Amino acid sequence: MTALPDLDPALVTAELDLALELADECDALTLPVYEHRSFTLDWKQNRTEVTEADRGAERMVADRLVRARPHHGVFGEEHGLTGDVHSPWRWVIDPIDGTSGFVRGIPVWATLLALTHVDHGVIVGVVSAPAMNRRWWAGRGSGAFADGRPCQVSTTDRLADAQVSITFSEGWDELGRTHQLVELIQGARRARGFGDFWQHTLVAEGAIDLAVDAVGVAPYDLAAVRVVVEEAGGRFTDRHGEPTHEHDTAISSNGLLHDEAVSRLGDR
Repeated sequence: MTALPDLDPALVTAELDLALELADECDALTLPVYEHRSFTLDWKQNRTEVTEADRGAERMVADRLVRARPHHGVFGEEHGLTGDVHSPWRWVIDPIDGTSGFVRGIPVWATLLALTHVDHGVIVGVVSAPAMNRRWWAGRGSGAFADGRPCQVSTTDRLADAQVSITFSEGWDELGRTHQLVELIQGARRARGFGDFWQHTLVAEGAIDLAVDAVGVAPYDLAAVRVVVEEAGGRFTDRHGEPTHEHDTAISSNGLLHDEAVSRLGDR
């Protein structure tokens, strides 16, 4: 197999700079809507919430990217695939990850922006949570950062000593793995349910050691947080241990606890 050429660090920096600019623009649009509760709530066919802020922010980002990167594709939660649909480069975006919290006044929501390449995977990722006054970002080969400070996963190597985050969902029931989730948290030192993007960025910061997402996640939920976790020294896979942001399950960890989580939650 022919080895892929290394990514140009200058290219990674330029794309990360663009993603950070787009995050600033999204924050300026979404945060006032959240603070003033100035939105109309609607429901999608999958029974999840959506607001005009979701749609408007995604359209703004997509339009900016089509102008700034006309040879890139753009895939978003609300508007699907736009831009150059045949490009190996694709932006994967979610303007408000955590809309259910956004509409209830819970500050745990974020704009997720990632650039992917068909061969190189996720190149850059930005997670901007303006209501929490937090932001995480990473560029492939450049490390991960939390509010401008380098971040690194923890060194906890025993589940009995670990802080874990678990997101229960009907999908885990359908897979017959809810009991295994319960056993996992019972074996941990402490368990919480931070949910959505936050649990994965906490893994990247070393604040928690293992996070298991809901069943039914999508690429726009995972691409940005994946590169942040990996560049912080962690692992990010589906429940079977495959490194991917394109499947409907996700586990992030400091790497030392990953195999045990996969052995409990994957098919045996």
